[in-house]
Amino acid sequence: MPEAAGLYYEDHGSGPPLILSAGMGGSGNYWRPNLPALAERHRVILYDHRGTGRSDRTVTPRIESIGEDIARLMDALGIERASILGHAIGGMGGLSLALDAPERVDRLVVVNGWGRLDPYTRRCFDARLALLRAYGPGRYVDAQPIFLFPPRWISENTARLDEEARHHVASFPAEMVEARILAALQFDLIDRLETTPLAAPVLLLVSDDDALVPPSCSEQLAQVIPRAQLVRMPWGGHACNVTDPTGFEVRVLEFLGE
Repeated sequence: MPEAAGLYYEDHGSGPPLILSAGMGGSGNYWRPNLPALAERHRVILYDHRGTGRSDRTVTPRIESIGEDIARLMDALGIERASILGHAIGGMGGLSLALDAPERVDRLVVVNGWGRLDPYTRRCFDARLALLRAYGPGRYVDAQPIFLFPPRWISENTARLDEEARHHVASFPAEMVEARILAALQFDLIDRLETTPLAAPVLLLVSDDDALVPPSCSEQLAQVIPRAQLVRMPWGGHACNVTDPTGFEVRVLEFLGE
């Protein structure tokens, strides 16, 4: 099993390095739908966040630790500079790295992320946290599609979601997810972004029908990141790379190829 700096990783394709960082669950498998298209043009490295999946299961709740681990992974693989594609808190970890070590980040894609938590998202996180604490991983995973996917997609993919849920519950990192929700409730980068211009070009990819993070969060990031491009997907929900992989990949590859 490939491991570097305590992190399980996979290396696919060739070309400019592109590191994929998942959201709250932290699993590199999140990117499976997009791997073939991205690996045609890039050396794609996906990994399990520390505390999740096949990586070191040490709980690392700080959102900034995601960026720090990306840098450790790059060091271990001998990569001086890479583009980063991050979903939600994976993208926020990328923003942290771009602020702390701008020389390491070539281009950054933040998918349905935020710099300051919206009150609506806070209510969603409070509900998910209460569900996890009261009923455990099974009920948490059962409810998760409501926050990630559009209603029609859930209806059309119920069997797939049921099968995936069985696998997710078996390896669910409950302690890590709870710690990360608590960290996300406190995380705020807006003031720092307002005073520290990012060197890397940034793509803020946002779904207009995201049921977890309102599009206004990406709009706020666009206001404080001078070189940011705000690109909208009209449909796809929070996990738009899963529900509309082709539309997602076209937008990301166009930005990375500029």
